[in-house]
Amino acid sequence: MAGIGSSCIIEAVIILQSISVPGCVECRKFEEWWKEAAKDFPEVQYENIDATSPAGQEMVLKHQIFASPGVVINGELFSTGGVNKEALIKRLNELQKQ
Repeated sequence: MAGIGSSCIIEAVIILQSISVPGCVECRKFEEWWKEAAKDFPEVQYENIDATSPAGQEMVLKHQIFASPGVVINGELFSTGGVNKEALIKRLNELQKQ
């Protein structure tokens, strides 16, 4: 049992969401790429959200996503349309260090 003065390490969780449309080629490419890249980012919780679902429609409106996939990191829009994978990796690495 932890007492006063004991240290506790809390691992930060990064939430990565992809808002995609069924049949979207870029969405499928991102999903396949992320399955491989995820191995390097165990602290990232990934969720693929169908843009045609109620939750997806809410995300589309909230973030003004006009091209798919829309990529959201920790509640902030990162990109829409094709994903710059190098920029995404850089951003995830920056978040890991915080």
